[in-house]
Amino acid sequence: MRVLLQPAFILHRRPYRDTSLLLEVFSHEHGRLGLVARGAASARSRLKSVLQPFLPLLLSWSGAGDLANLTAAEETEYPAPRSPSQVLAGLYVNELLVYLLPRRDPLPGLFAAYRTLLVELMTVSDAEPPLRRFEKRLLEELGYGLNLDREAIRGTPIVAEQRYCYVLDQGPLAMIDADATGVPISGRGLLALRDGILADPAVLKEVKRLTRAALAEQLRGRVLKTRELYRIKREH
Repeated sequence: MRVLLQPAFILHRRPYRDTSLLLEVFSHEHGRLGLVARGAASARSRLKSVLQPFLPLLLSWSGAGDLANLTAAEETEYPAPRSPSQVLAGLYVNELLVYLLPRRDPLPGLFAAYRTLLVELMTVSDAEPPLRRFEKRLLEELGYGLNLDREAIRGTPIVAEQRYCYVLDQGPLAMIDADATGVPISGRGLLALRDGILADPAVLKEVKRLTRAALAEQLRGRVLKTRELYRIKREH
């Protein structure tokens, strides 16, 4: 199979043999896939500087199975300057996608959301709100979207002034019905995540606990290296 140039992003790259690179790619039409960029790590290869995370690219490849061969790569935009915190946020999202996205499953809506996220990370002062919105969208695309509208048992609308406990395999429960296994969160936090309006720091903290717990369920014990980098950053 030969795929002509199409929009894609590099999620991860690592050396392969002497002069090649192994790439994890998120493409618009084919989802996540692995590519071998032969000769791309050699000193004379122009691809070495092109095949970078966060840079919008047009890629083509040939071959089927889990690992295809990159045949061409073109930049569609020049990379914008990014601060260390922006880069770390982007690496965190890339690591999530590598771990959680199935191979060769087209997710054009998530691809568009990822592109939007990268733009937001370059333009906002606080990366947390766009990260939480993207995590919510990612869970939805994986088929594990959060119930943010109604109480799980009674089906009553979420009330901003009430407290809830979010049980991942059920949804938000009124505190009177909840046990210790859920994530405590206010109605205001649930509604804020539903609407994507995350300006309140206290609400943002609640929402982060919820999305982190939901993602941990999907990661199934796999540890994110970027979480350790965040910890080191906070300590310094």
